[in-house]
Formats: sequence, structure tokens, C-alpha cells
Amino acid sequence: MQEKTLNPFEIAKQQLKMACDRLGVDPVVYEILSKPQKVIEVSIPVKMDDGSVRVFTGFRVQHNNAIGPTKGGIRFHPNVNADEVKALAMWMTFKCAVVGIPYGGGKGGVAVNPKELSKEELERLSRAFIDAIYDEIGPDKDIPAPDVNTNSQIMGWMLDEYNKISRKDNPGVITGKPLSVGGSKGRVAATGLGVAITVRELAKKMGLELKGAKVAVQGFGNVGSYTALILQQYGAKIVAISNSRTCIYSEKGIDVEKLMEYREKTGNIAGFADTEELPKEEIFTLDVDIFVPAALENVITSQNADKIKAKIVAEGANGPTTPEADEILDRKGVVVIPDILANAGGVTVSYFEWVQNLYGFYWTEEEILKREEKIMVEAFNNVYEISRQYNVNLRTAAYMLSVKRVAEAMKAKGWY
Repeated sequence: MQEKTLNPFEIAKQQLKMACDRLGVDPVVYEILSKPQKVIEVSIPVKMDDGSVRVFTGFRVQHNNAIGPTKGGIRFHPNVNADEVKALAMWMTFKCAVVGIPYGGGKGGVAVNPKELSKEELERLSRAFIDAIYDEIGPDKDIPAPDVNTNSQIMGWMLDEYNKISRKDNPGVITGKPLSVGGSKGRVAATGLGVAITVRELAKKMGLELKGAKVAVQGFGNVGSYTALILQQYGAKIVAISNSRTCIYSEKGIDVEKLMEYREKTGNIAGFADTEELPKEEIFTLDVDIFVPAALENVITSQNADKIKAKIVAEGANGPTTPEADEILDRKGVVVIPDILANAGGVTVSYFEWVQNLYGFYWTEEEILKREEKIMVEAFNNVYEISRQYNVNLRTAAYMLSVKRVAEAMKAKGWY
């Protein structure tokens, strides 16, 4: 079976439609939610170190602000395009609603390979992007954060640029900042912790013993590395990890903490002690209990879904599974924890950061982790209950919960 389309925006709309139909909401709810409220496209001229000027294309999409200001990351990646950013913004709306935090969805991106830029060029691009979208963002309007290939340092530059233009200190305009300029404790591990918590809760419901359970993680960036680390702390055995270049495997289990240190030193995971290297595609076919796709969208397709042997797939990445692949996994009895639930820990702690910035009062890491745990467990249980009640999979249940909450807010505001 060949995929009809891998356009992530069409996939997001398909998922939305399924939830709207199951809920039996007014058709206008789908009409409103299937289109972003605002799509901003900007051209960003940047002076390169050699004196030449390159022009980059950037996007910021605000999907829906019925529940609160829009919120979402900024990614730097060569494949960034309008439809991808629109899909990611829509997923953010539902992600925020599923965990019950007062945001709508936004997302941004610049089509660039940041690995080709010097540190100075990266800083100039980051600042120029904020110059270009300045009027569209703000602590009470739209709040960016890090995403693929962006980090706390880039957020620091962006915050500084925003403050320079506004002539004011606005720590709440951006989350995922360095601690020294109003960042939150617990933010770095937040998304991975959320994924690990949802895996732990589902394993309990399925009667799967997490201690000794075999795990494969695709993607070893921030989300993949912390998911692996925390699942290991819960007693699971991480047997395989892949990145964009390779896959490493060890039947005995990989020491994730040591691998993180090794990656920090070498810039890669290849050659890590006591592991064998496999082609990176083999990560999908290994005999494991839990599989965590934590890289980019559309990696589990109709071409490889049938080969997945895991009982649980926990979506650390946004949109890693196509609808066709979803159907295949469903038929096989594989339980998928959808992205809008599994990786919502990141936006939850971003929300905590924003609240701390607005109040100028900061919490301990222990308080933050406790609050994240409470929100993620409650969200998981709510979604699980809906899935049982309506006899639907967890993805449809998560969308049903989210759509219901956003629809209620739109109705209360008189949008329909």
C-alpha cells in the first residue's frame, strides 16, 4: 500500500476530521480548526562571514488562540516549508489542550541547514528572524521556544533582540531560555520525561513489566536522549539507539548517561563501547517491547509499519506516524501513544517558565518535576478513559479531548 500523501498538514487535518466526526461537533468547528488563523512568511537577508548576503525564508504560523496566546517552537532545518509549519502549529493547539494549559498552537521555522553556518552567522540569522516577526509575537500574543536544531543559546539571542527593539525586559516572550535570563529548571529534560511518564502509565494499564523491557529509540537529540535516560532509570533496558547516520545496538543494554557524554565529546554515537553498528533503518525492525520515534515527522510509514515488533510506540517526535501506518499498527494491536500526548511535557514546562517569568517568582526543580508529573499522569488517564469509553485508539481519544476543549472555548467566545 503506497501512501497517498506525506504532506503533514493534510495528515493533521485528517486526524482532526476523525475526532470531529466521532464527537459529532458542529461542522463549523472543523472548518475553523482546519485552517490556521495567521500564516506569516518572511525573507531574511543575512550577511555571511565572507561579506556575501544570503536570503533565508522563515515562517511563523498561529493556528488558534481561542484558549490563550499561541505557543510553539522555532526549528532551523533545510526542509522547513509552509505546510510543515502549519501542521506543527495545529498539533500544538491540540497538544496544549490535551494537557489543559491555556495556550493555542503556534510554530515557526527557517529553511536553513544550521550546521553550514558559523556561530556568528547563526546569531545574525536568529536575530534577523526576530526582527522580521517582531510585531507578531509577545508574552500575551505568541510565545516561541526551541525546536529541531535550535537551543537555549539561540533563544537567548532572540530574547535579546526582542528586548532591544521593545526597549523593555520581556522574559516571557520566549521559553527554553538559559537559566541566567529567566529560563526554567527542569526544561531540558521536560519533553523526554513526559514521554517516559506516558510509557510507564501505559505499561501499567497493559500489565507490561517496565523493569527489563527492551526499548529502541530513533533519534538521539534532546527528546530521544532524555526519554532513553529516564526509561532506563525506570528499569527498562535500552538496546538500540539511532541518529541520522547510524544505529547502535547492544543486547545487554546501552548505558545512556555514558552515551550522552560520549556524544558530547565526539559529536556522534557511532563507535560507542560494547555496541554493534547496524544500518539506521533497522531501528524499526528490532525485536523490542517499546519503540520511541523521537526524530522527525513521517518516519513510520506503510513501508515499515508492518515490520515493527514493539507492543508500544511512544511518539517523542511530532507526527512521526502516517495515517496509513497508524491503521497497520492498530490492526497489529500495537498501542501508539500519540505525539500530542506523549511529548506534551515540553510545552507543559514551557508554560511553567512563562508563568514564572510573568510573576518574577521561580520554582525549584523538584516543584517543577512534581507539577509536570501530575499534569502528564492526569492527561494520560483522561485520554485513556476516552479511548475505553468510545472504543477508539489513543490518538483519536487525545484529539477528541482536545477538540472538545477548544470547541468549548470558541463557543464561549461566540466564534460559532
